[in-house]
Amino acid sequence: MGPKVEGPSAAALRRDPYEVLNVSRDSTDQEIKTAYRKLALKYHPDKNVDNPEASELFKEVAYSYNILSDPEKRRQYDSAGFEALDAEGLDMEIDLSNLGTVNTMFAALFSKLGVPIKTTISANVLEEAINGTVTVRPLPIGTSVSGKVDKQCAHFFGVTINEQQAEAGIVVRVTSTAQSKFKLLYFEQEANGGYNLALQEDSEKTGKVTSAGMYFLHFQVYRMDSTVNALAMAKDPEAAFFKRLEGLQPCEVSELKAGTHIFAVYGDNFFKPASYVIEALCARSYEDSTLKLKEIEAQILRKRTDLRQFETEYRKALARFQEATNRYSQEKQSVDELLKQRDGIHSSFTVTRVASGDFGSSGTAGNGTSSSSSSNRVPGEDSKMGSPVEDGSVEGKDKSKKKWFNLNLRGSDKRVG
Repeated sequence: MGPKVEGPSAAALRRDPYEVLNVSRDSTDQEIKTAYRKLALKYHPDKNVDNPEASELFKEVAYSYNILSDPEKRRQYDSAGFEALDAEGLDMEIDLSNLGTVNTMFAALFSKLGVPIKTTISANVLEEAINGTVTVRPLPIGTSVSGKVDKQCAHFFGVTINEQQAEAGIVVRVTSTAQSKFKLLYFEQEANGGYNLALQEDSEKTGKVTSAGMYFLHFQVYRMDSTVNALAMAKDPEAAFFKRLEGLQPCEVSELKAGTHIFAVYGDNFFKPASYVIEALCARSYEDSTLKLKEIEAQILRKRTDLRQFETEYRKALARFQEATNRYSQEKQSVDELLKQRDGIHSSFTVTRVASGDFGSSGTAGNGTSSSSSSNRVPGEDSKMGSPVEDGSVEGKDKSKKKWFNLNLRGSDKRVG
């Protein structure tokens, strides 16, 4: 689901992603991300309107980054090259400023329906940051600032920390009670005075608010990429649960040194400005929360390992269950058919069907007339009703009638008496 990365027009022309990004095979995630940001900014369509070649290079850079930024895809590529990748399933970050009104409306609709739409940061914002032409407002430790940032724009803040605060750890969080979409960005200062994007966190809905945070606590912390689970659900709903923790990715920076650090809130709404509150905290006052975070994330990592093993067991059990279910349906159908045949045999034991069967073959009884009516008479009935006397006279018939008449009269006399 979501936008697809289109690689070079012909598979044979695809270059090694490491070569495209100009990084080595043992490069860290941070080095790969830094290289991507610089090249994406260099070849961005906004800056190369009249250069179709730059657009193709931008597409190639995005294609390469989507492979190397995903640990699983990177592992697959390292082991078997492009053949190991599902090229149709590579997701791409899109720049909303280039979509146009109609496409933006479609993107907003899909996002509302739960389809993961990855967005990139506007080239204008990145360029202004690199050139150092952005306005930076102070955000002292222990304070918060509220604001409203336009879509595809950013508000920059400078957080100054001393040695003690740096040693204790720093937390920067952004929340939005309006449930706005935004990105929390962290920039590293370049030698020329500009700022280079180092980290970004997309806002996530947590309860009745959207929020994003960065935690520099001197141990490895993790961020949750919810699009991993959303894509897994779209491809295989049953696998979504097992992929739920796969979106937990290690943050590239775990501590800050004393000095001023640059953060920004980027408006990621499709149409309207994003309302937010940003705050900077020293972890010294939150030692219990810090320890709990470290412990709970360690538990989550162990649970992720357990789920990977359990998924294999579950799928085996599910396959056996489906096999048993299929057999159940077959056996039920077989039993129903056998009982139906048995009922049919039972119903064949009837007088009508036997009689018609017996005489159907001969058609007539000895004198050439149908005998079906006589066959239905009670045995001995012929001797009682209408049977002639031995000499065959009519008198015998009259006597028989009189006999029945007299019997009825005698029975009637007894009842009257």
